[in-house]
Amino acid sequence: MPPWKQRLQQLIALASRYPRLLALFGFASGIASFLLVKRKESLAGVLAVVMLAGWVWLLLENLVTRGISQRFGLTLPRSLLRYATQMIHQESLFFVLPFFLTTTTWNSGQALFTGLLCLAALVSIIDPLYYKWLGEQRWALMAFHSLALFAVLLTTLPLIYHLATPQSYELALAISTLLAFPSLLGAQRGQGWRRKLALLALVAALGGAGWLARTWVPPATLWLNQVAVSLELDDRHRAPGRGLKRVSLAELRSHGLYAYTEINVPRGLKERIWHVWRQNGQERDRIPLDISGGRKEGYRAWSHKRNFPGDPLGNWEVRVQTEAGQLIGVLRFKVVD
Repeated sequence: MPPWKQRLQQLIALASRYPRLLALFGFASGIASFLLVKRKESLAGVLAVVMLAGWVWLLLENLVTRGISQRFGLTLPRSLLRYATQMIHQESLFFVLPFFLTTTTWNSGQALFTGLLCLAALVSIIDPLYYKWLGEQRWALMAFHSLALFAVLLTTLPLIYHLATPQSYELALAISTLLAFPSLLGAQRGQGWRRKLALLALVAALGGAGWLARTWVPPATLWLNQVAVSLELDDRHRAPGRGLKRVSLAELRSHGLYAYTEINVPRGLKERIWHVWRQNGQERDRIPLDISGGRKEGYRAWSHKRNFPGDPLGNWEVRVQTEAGQLIGVLRFKVVD
């Protein structure tokens, strides 16, 4: 027997004897991913490649293990594979969490999606919950797969391929939906064609629901560093004047208002965003802005509004959002008499 094969068998035997070490390693590496990305975003690209490679392994798990068995005569224990799958879940979820925790607008529907990711991450590190909820139900495990894959793609596509947020969302949703179908189809093996057709309709409905719910999903790689509503802006230094929460009617008529935003954008990414001005919940104006990544403090973009309605009194907000309608943040102020 070749020396490398003998050592590999020893490692497999050790992992089979202490399988929970894999789960512990997955938890530790997931936390490390979380901390490293929070400390230095440039490491995110490397970690993203690792996450995607892990997902390729997960999707091709049966094929790869069968090929290893036939080619090298090595049989990987089932328990070892289960803990390896759990490790990939842990690394994936803890990798994306710092992005979504940063970009979520918590007083909006986005809190539900990020809360779901937090719950999934918690389940992945608690063995009784993970194996009780997911180990016995194939459909539940695949749903868990799809959620983690969707979140990973939303984060990595803009970082690695510099895809705009709307493109990343469409591609992530399409990949997650398409991969969910063969997985669920395998779980329904032996059923009639009507059941398979109904399953196809269900997957299509889930994809449609995912698209309609896009405003509830935070843009993983875009967030606001600094914002201000001001009466003036320094063009030379590209900086706003004093930030305001209340604006008098006279000031509004005299100067108009600037909505200033510094937006964190990954290096190499170019995207169009919108400043949507709303009065008492009703849209009054929509101003497009083209932004690009590369500046550490964020891309400085602003809109200047002078054309206000006849009665501008009330509560105003400037919603900063992507072309797909995903909310990046909100600036609020009140116009008083």
